[in-house]
Amino acid sequence: MAYFFLIFLLPLAMASGAHLRPGYYLETCPKAEFIVRDVMKKALIREPRSLASVMRFQFHDCFVDGCDASMLLDDAPNMLGEKLALANINSLRSYEVIDEAKEAVEKACPGVVSCADILIMAARDAVALTGGPDWQVKLGRLDSLSANQELSNDIMPSPRSNASYLIDLFKKYDLSIKDLVALSGSHSIGQGRCFSIMFRLYNQSGTGKPDPEIEPKFREELNKLCPVNVDQNVTVDLDATPRIFDNQYFKDLVSGRGFLNSDQTLFTFEKTKPFVKKFSGDQKRFFEAFVEGMIKMGDLQSGKPGEIRRNCRVANRRPLEKLREY
Repeated sequence: MAYFFLIFLLPLAMASGAHLRPGYYLETCPKAEFIVRDVMKKALIREPRSLASVMRFQFHDCFVDGCDASMLLDDAPNMLGEKLALANINSLRSYEVIDEAKEAVEKACPGVVSCADILIMAARDAVALTGGPDWQVKLGRLDSLSANQELSNDIMPSPRSNASYLIDLFKKYDLSIKDLVALSGSHSIGQGRCFSIMFRLYNQSGTGKPDPEIEPKFREELNKLCPVNVDQNVTVDLDATPRIFDNQYFKDLVSGRGFLNSDQTLFTFEKTKPFVKKFSGDQKRFFEAFVEGMIKMGDLQSGKPGEIRRNCRVANRRPLEKLREY
């Protein structure tokens, strides 16, 4: 996994979502949020893991040119999509859930609700339907006209990232240390690949030894789940309650049972440790901080022209003069 450089991110961090607001579709598509949640409920029954995947779409979308559904675009003859970016390929999944939500919303209100807004609604619903907090999402985004695989490669952090790196990354988006720790709690649900932990188990920092921060019994469990010769796409639970959105993730970090290096480092780094300890002992405060962080991240906008896609995987064909602006 590459190391990433962030010097080009400042213009995005400065673009706010001031025009976004709750209830944006109350007149034009009043049932939009109910329709999306219904699709998410069905996805939960069909495959519980899909909700964790959909929730993380918000991170992978908003950090690359703002929350504009660029990550949902398939490759095109003149464009490489973000689905094959380093942080997304073999990692992100369940795109079909957003397709189903878009199709259902289009039947009710053709050409009204953006894929970018559906993605934000679905991420919120993934949290609420698995036991986490519920909140009002601000809506009114437009869909991007293209994707940027190169930028996605440059921005999205590696599982090897440490807390210092992550603090600097989030700061580029005007997200605080508290936001970083709270939003990392998205790993309260879902699974990660053995690929993401092999170096921690067998060659931390090039030592040929495991990461000493891994609790010994937990390391034994991981050695069995991810032996040296494992198919590295095998998945492992990110915390002890992978289908319930709660503060168990932070309790695991405190006990040395964080799966990813980028998770466990939050407890070993002095600036992030106090928030990990706070959230591990107070689920309500974690939920409040998580909602605050998700709303702030959802405000990220690039200011580029956009549209309402008919199909989330493909940009519309339309005259340039008809394009709207964010």
